[in-house]
Amino acid sequence: MKVTREPRVTINHEFESVEQFITEYVTNISRSGVFIRSKDPLPAGTRVHLRFTVIVDEIETIEGVGEVVRVSHKPPGMGVAFVELTSYSQKLIEKLMTRRATRS
Repeated sequence: MKVTREPRVTINHEFESVEQFITEYVTNISRSGVFIRSKDPLPAGTRVHLRFTVIVDEIETIEGVGEVVRVSHKPPGMGVAFVELTSYSQKLIEKLMTRRATRS
């Protein structure tokens, strides 16, 4: 059996310029994934390396692997489901979701 590795694309890495930040950023997060605004969304099925920041008590970084599951044109971007997150990132997301639920 031959195992092939899918290419992975880094999403929201440490931005090298303001222009790069404006063209690609996370706008919505849930327990299962994120929506990434992008002028050039990737096709569904693309595996991506995720690295983006959120504010919990301080600025924190969420890291892991996701898969594009939906492409949108209004607003332009893509829905990315989490496939694998660091345990620290999982805890951060749970903390964010718990805080969001208590504010509602």
